[in-house]
Amino acid sequence: MVRTVLIVGFAGVQALDMVGPFEVFTGASAFAAATGGDGYDVRVVSSGGAPVSTGTGLTLVAEPLPDPTQPVDTVVIPGGVGTHAARHDDELIGWISAVAGTARRVVSVCTGAVLAAQAGLLDGCVATTHWAYAAQLAAEFPAVTVDPDPIFVRSSAKVWTAAGVTAGLDLALALVEDDHGTDAAQTVARYLVMYLRRPGGQTQFAAPVWMPRARRTPVRDAQEAIEADPGGAHSVAALAERAAMSPRHFTRVFTDEVGEAPGAYVERIRTEAARRQLEETDDTMPVIAARCGLGTAETLRRTFIRRLGISPDQYRKTFA
Repeated sequence: MVRTVLIVGFAGVQALDMVGPFEVFTGASAFAAATGGDGYDVRVVSSGGAPVSTGTGLTLVAEPLPDPTQPVDTVVIPGGVGTHAARHDDELIGWISAVAGTARRVVSVCTGAVLAAQAGLLDGCVATTHWAYAAQLAAEFPAVTVDPDPIFVRSSAKVWTAAGVTAGLDLALALVEDDHGTDAAQTVARYLVMYLRRPGGQTQFAAPVWMPRARRTPVRDAQEAIEADPGGAHSVAALAERAAMSPRHFTRVFTDEVGEAPGAYVERIRTEAARRQLEETDDTMPVIAARCGLGTAETLRRTFIRRLGISPDQYRKTFA
């Protein structure tokens, strides 16, 4: 059975959100043809069949949006700088909502999750998107639980959401594996020179999170002390003493003004400091752990896996 895949285009779309899954599905078709199986019929579609101009100036040929009542296998909704305008395109959003009722599965890539949410496909679901836009998605669609870390998430029985840009390839490979088995997906991954399942989540690629400055000067001074010396002694008692507050009162005020408890803030700053050390130095894990206030190499490893979903060794191999 040849599976029809529709990749939705609109003005300002992210080119790789479209081309990445396109390459995966057509690569799987080549593997299927070589092994006597059936592959995918992959089409780019847009409102009225208009050419799709991407955010970088590349223009793609497209077919008109087909009748949404006709069953298709997979619909891919990409993101990009044009997502904001596309979410107000009633024809496009109406088509996405309608086709979701007949498609076997609907996939969003990057900020394509905004269009899926606008069409009502993510209400009550856990979804992911590009790490830089996760907070915005959560704020604009409170019925959606946004998790900014996974490379992709199965949000419901038929809807999947992928993280930023290249995560569309990861998700497409997972769908090929689901349809045709690991050999097919692994062969396509090798041809594309990528992991079948990359280690860790997208948090490892995210820029350090800027934390709000506290309004009160003593609390802001405590923040700056932590950031200036991540490896220093920053117990709640020591920080509270610096701020001339009781530990209980300091914890309450700090959490209210900064958005997380002092201990979690200290760990965040120490983790970011360790990330920089892993990227910029050849120092050993015990040295980095001690310098950044994480104690031992084992504590460093556990903190990285918990916060970034990847070990320090893997992080260094990827980003050094």
